Amino acid sequence: MRPIYEVAAGAGIDEEHLELYGRYKAKLNPSLLHERKDRPDGRLVLVTAVNPTPAGEGKTLTTIGLAQALCALGTNTVAALREPSLGPCFGMKGGATGGGRAQIVPAEDINLHFTGDLHAISSAHNLLSALTDNHIYHGNALELDPKRIVWKRAVDMNDRGLRSIVTGLGAGNGLPQESGFLITSASEVMAVLCLSEDAADLKERLGRMIVGYNTAGEAVTAADLNAVEGMAILLKDAIKPNLVQTLDGTPVIVHGGPFANIAHGCSSVIGTKTALKLGDVVVTEAGFGAELGAEKFFDIKCRQAGLAPDAAVLVVTAKALKYNGGAPVKELGAENPEALTAGLGNLRRHLRNLKMFGVPVLVAVNHFAADRESEIALILDACRELGVPAELSDVWADGAAGGEALARTLLRLLDEQPGAYAPLYDAALPLRGKIETIATRLYGGEGVSYAPGASKALAEFERLGFGHLPVCMAKTPYSFSDRPSLLGAPEGFTVGVSRVSLSAGAGFVVVETGSTMTMPGLPKVPAAERMQLEADGTIEGLM
Repeated sequence: MRPIYEVAAGAGIDEEHLELYGRYKAKLNPSLLHERKDRPDGRLVLVTAVNPTPAGEGKTLTTIGLAQALCALGTNTVAALREPSLGPCFGMKGGATGGGRAQIVPAEDINLHFTGDLHAISSAHNLLSALTDNHIYHGNALELDPKRIVWKRAVDMNDRGLRSIVTGLGAGNGLPQESGFLITSASEVMAVLCLSEDAADLKERLGRMIVGYNTAGEAVTAADLNAVEGMAILLKDAIKPNLVQTLDGTPVIVHGGPFANIAHGCSSVIGTKTALKLGDVVVTEAGFGAELGAEKFFDIKCRQAGLAPDAAVLVVTAKALKYNGGAPVKELGAENPEALTAGLGNLRRHLRNLKMFGVPVLVAVNHFAADRESEIALILDACRELGVPAELSDVWADGAAGGEALARTLLRLLDEQPGAYAPLYDAALPLRGKIETIATRLYGGEGVSYAPGASKALAEFERLGFGHLPVCMAKTPYSFSDRPSLLGAPEGFTVGVSRVSLSAGAGFVVVETGSTMTMPGLPKVPAAERMQLEADGTIEGLM
């Protein structure tokens, strides 16, 4: 690794704008964005994917490798990525810093505590929880209805035992009431941090967050509880984007980490706008399949931040298409052209959907060593028939060299097909109209059904004046529907909305579908256990 001040200097960042966290990590001072405010923005490229297998399809890997390849071709490039959560790191997926020769480093630091951003977000979230309970305990001057407290607690770990809890048990410990925990990546504080333009905007958004409702049915906010300054001071460093590097020394801004299946799935606005003032091309990613992360990138992040993306890269793998074509997970490594052909419908629908947002699309076929050439050829032939450019990506094995063809085609696409970005729906649509537009036009469903509580809450949000907000769909990442077993490109299904909640500070309405959980659980054999089973002096090697 190069010292981070050398990486910064290569990106045109003077050392005065760096706040060093050791030799290989730094935070970027807001003075940098202010200094660069008049520089024209670079071109913004989103990396997204088809519906994945449980192991993921390599979006982050492709983002990193593509940025490396663009730099190797002489294009001034910066990548903008999300921060990993400890939940997946010790749960299903393990780390989130790429792999092979397309990695961001120092990987162990980034995957673990990094610069403390997620801990700061957890602390700010839980400060508001504590202040809410304390206000009720000391007389409840705001007349908060204990049965209508909507603000839970947060922790950055997968822990299903904390989904539903009772607080205040025991003499002198407050009022016993039902509550629960979210994973920090689903916290509204995370969304607020990621969508804020600056410290002043952060405070304003924190103040708008709703903790519950009073006995008259009026919203009670963090500002009402005088919580804003305390929360903001906990976030004073977390709001500053983090600078790291790829294995090739390409600059990468890593900032914010909302999940895409239960939150809005994009790295921070501040980080992205800083990258756009540094690079001629900025490569960013949004979580899970394009119907989740990409939709929220276009309809929430770009709409709120005034961003106009120039292109999208859709990552596909032979394994994902075979999975969407009905092949069992344990057999995805076996040759199965029939399942792959059946799964091409998933690719076609994602390509159709991305074009709805007015951006040109390039397909990146993420190559695995065990892939059959015949299956790769099927994917490339399908893209040619659809008139969509596609390139094989070998960045895991070969780094920048393995992404050179992808990078050249992207640059040609950016020059020849200017983007005409537009959101999927008009902000003036009522909340139900927005939900149903996504469910029918994007997912391919027939309609939407609402649980009674969800229906009542939507009407209440409209009454309170929040009908203009976009919606953030919380849904399984494995299907266009709300059922993870309904793979491929299903049609005729109904999306079931189980619950809705208002994130007034973030500026959207969260719509939970099916059995989506805002606190994930660990799998049968978590990554944390696998670390023990595979231990070979790992900790000693890191110390």
